[in-house]
Amino acid sequence: MNWLEHPSRFLFFTGKGGVGKTSISTATAIALADAGQRILLVSTDAASNLDEMLGVTLSNTPVPVPGVPGLELVNIDPDAAADHYRSRVLAQMPNATAEEQSKVLEQLSGACTTEIASFDEFSSLLAGGAERFDHVVFDTAPSGHTLRLLSLPKAWSGFLEGNDRGASCLGPHSGLKMQEARFNQALEALTDPSLTGVVLVARPEAGALAEAGRTAKELQELELTRQWLVLNAVYQPTLADDPVSQAVARQGEQALAAMPAVLRTLPQARVPLRSFDSVGLPALRALLNDDLAGTLPAAEAPASAEAMDLPSLARLIEQLSGQGRGLVMVMGKGGVGKTTIAAALALGLVSKGHTVRLTTTDPAAHLELTLEASVDGLQVSRIDPKAETRRYIDKMMATKGKGLDAQERALLLEDLKSPCTEEVAVFHAFSHMVAQASSGFVVMDTAPTGHSLLLMDATGAYHRQMLQGLGERTNARIVTPLMRLQDPKYTQVILVTLPETTPVSQASALQDDLRRAGVEPYAWVLNRSLLAAGPRDPLLQARLSGESRQIERIRQGRLAQQLFVLPWQAQPPVGVTALRALAQ
Repeated sequence: MNWLEHPSRFLFFTGKGGVGKTSISTATAIALADAGQRILLVSTDAASNLDEMLGVTLSNTPVPVPGVPGLELVNIDPDAAADHYRSRVLAQMPNATAEEQSKVLEQLSGACTTEIASFDEFSSLLAGGAERFDHVVFDTAPSGHTLRLLSLPKAWSGFLEGNDRGASCLGPHSGLKMQEARFNQALEALTDPSLTGVVLVARPEAGALAEAGRTAKELQELELTRQWLVLNAVYQPTLADDPVSQAVARQGEQALAAMPAVLRTLPQARVPLRSFDSVGLPALRALLNDDLAGTLPAAEAPASAEAMDLPSLARLIEQLSGQGRGLVMVMGKGGVGKTTIAAALALGLVSKGHTVRLTTTDPAAHLELTLEASVDGLQVSRIDPKAETRRYIDKMMATKGKGLDAQERALLLEDLKSPCTEEVAVFHAFSHMVAQASSGFVVMDTAPTGHSLLLMDATGAYHRQMLQGLGERTNARIVTPLMRLQDPKYTQVILVTLPETTPVSQASALQDDLRRAGVEPYAWVLNRSLLAAGPRDPLLQARLSGESRQIERIRQGRLAQQLFVLPWQAQPPVGVTALRALAQ
């Protein structure tokens, strides 16, 4: 395990959602601590499940991990970070009136404040806030969000340099200028290969390897050049006459053979597919240790798929079709197959005679690659953050900039170059797409959980601002995007998960967050069910025991109002023909 032999002081783990970043990063932190090092394990993922894996309550201050001397855990919670950030901004305004403070708090209520606050906490660790630890291990959000996080030091340093005017969505600019030195220190630490390294985690799957390749290149452009590649869950079959196990192995071999060239240049390590879920200290210690892996107890035999009566995706499509129109939001943790499910649902609805708009809010969107062809009755689009930002800036310059002189227009354009403008632009595009569902079906493939929650937060903030703007006119007719999301006749939220402990827990946590926002999920889809595919290989059979427990957990715990299951596919469901087969 080459990254364990010569670890950098700051060690980032990233990759496509669902590849095992949290498991590998946590196992790494435990191994380093067991070797006598003082380790801080940091989660920057809003959808982190480290509490379940380690049995420790997450906190925004470091807490010791029982059973692992030398290891402490901290979670950069976006909401807690935002509250702390707002308190610090107000503390810089000791002479402000109550009205002035209220106005600042209103400015600091949006999603970009949450982003800069989380980044501020992250920067403090890179800029000397973790001196008592030998190594800081970062368990990050999925790739698209991580690239955004790692690009922020350069973005904010560039924005603040020479800018001495207000930045309204982040509060008084003076507060940000006080952080400029910290941001610059963070940038220096990130781009120093003697201090910072990145572990790209992937599974032997085409999509995960392609995303790891793109991430490797983008990280190099950000001057993060010290990289390792970890291939997780590499499977070797033991039965020659089991078609399912042979197909699982063949998929992995084909994906590895077509690995992007940039990944071949990196130091590489392989972690075998284990028969156990990576939950609890024994399993996490065994994940990177073959000798320990052989000592864990064998799993019980699972129930059959027939006995569990698992309804198909076709039945879900039939139900959605009966609605006639509406917004179908496909949500979940990264890597669970949201894009595949969204495309299959859209094609299924088209086959029922509906006109469908299929769109994505995911920075790492792959809809075009998944479909591979155009389809009559299906309109495919993407909410591209960079394109939407350009469009938003052009619109602001054409409206707010109209009538301004050259100097005033230059100042307005400078303000619009703030990194938080992207969040505002994406929200406006999202709101426009939500409105389209009033006249037909819109199927939306959302970004991984943490990024989706930030989008929901922006939606809620806009809703509150609209209601405050109405004042006493409570009878005024207004329909905000949040109200549409809360309307079960307008919006059906489909939560996608995998039949494993961590994805099910994260789907449950996402459902709790949605319910707090007044949004009730319509159904869950359990994707890539090996139980439904019926393998006979002993290792895969051992994995099935955990899968059947998760199905019972969902049903008996009544996590899902409805549960639909999609079997593991011998061939990746790419292309219109394969996706239509899922819908049938």
